[in-house]
Amino acid sequence: MTALKELRVSNDAMNDPEELRHRISEEGYVFFKKLQDPDKLWALRREMLTTMQEGGWLVAGTDPMDGIADISTQCTEGDPEYTNVYHEVYKLEAFHRSGHWHEVVDMVGRIVGREVLPHPQKIARLWFPKYTAHTTPIHQDFVHFQGNFQTYTCWAPIGDCPIELGGLAVLPGSHKVNKVMEHHFSLGAGSLCVREDELSGEWHSTNYEVGDTLIFPALTIHKALPNLTEDRLRVSLDNRYQAVDDPIAEHMLEPHLNLFNSLTWEHVYHNWESDELKYYWKNRDLTVLPRDFSYGNKGFEEALELAKDGDERAILHLNRAVKRDATTELAQRAVAVLQEVEVGAAD
Repeated sequence: MTALKELRVSNDAMNDPEELRHRISEEGYVFFKKLQDPDKLWALRREMLTTMQEGGWLVAGTDPMDGIADISTQCTEGDPEYTNVYHEVYKLEAFHRSGHWHEVVDMVGRIVGREVLPHPQKIARLWFPKYTAHTTPIHQDFVHFQGNFQTYTCWAPIGDCPIELGGLAVLPGSHKVNKVMEHHFSLGAGSLCVREDELSGEWHSTNYEVGDTLIFPALTIHKALPNLTEDRLRVSLDNRYQAVDDPIAEHMLEPHLNLFNSLTWEHVYHNWESDELKYYWKNRDLTVLPRDFSYGNKGFEEALELAKDGDERAILHLNRAVKRDATTELAQRAVAVLQEVEVGAAD
């Protein structure tokens, strides 16, 4: 593994908005120890992992808090079996409420200097061990959530996350490119990556503890580290925040991964005890931009070409698209290429 430097801790500047903005401007991130209440995160972890155990992802009879994965159920974003369990986690009211915890919203508010909108599309990352080919690749978040460059990712492990469990790593100063870099097909969440040979600098990460929180803007280059443990599931929050009067992309007002199974907010809210956070963004005068599919489409076109040359990762990606819904135009194009590959292999 590439040598990693320690993240700079910014707890000394927590109440100094000017210094926080300076550090974001220079380094492209701020990192805080124990910004979020560990007790609240431990309680959230129990709810989420209990749901995952009920979905078959954890070894039966083990304590859900230990996150001991049933390796035979390995899956990832893009697999229908992943979405089936993930969306049960996604329906938890406590999971969505965590995206509104005041300590996070207040901190982002100090950084942006304006009223903050937590994105409705809350996100959790749930990663199996011994599945390193699917580690989230090097990328900028803008290609996925779009809207505006001053949208901030807030990443936090739900439990302790030592290096070997696969936390996040950032490339300091990489946001200064001030543009969306060229992204290419990759496995891993989002299916898009920036090529490492186009980058320079040293990666920063740490042995995260519960409550630790990493915040960075949309252009900062980052990646996940591989989950190298034998049997532990890595669980984290990966939410987005922005000034309420900046543009937001329309898909960030929808449930995460809803393209894969048409999950609606009504499905999400069905068993909630409170109405407080239901459709909370609809009473705001938001500037909503259409989703730009060009980034994802480019990656898919690359996958089609790579598959024709026998690239196993691209072939896996196309098979996933077909498995999700064979009736879509992209899936039908994938079928044609896969058939071509199969014929070529038989010759």
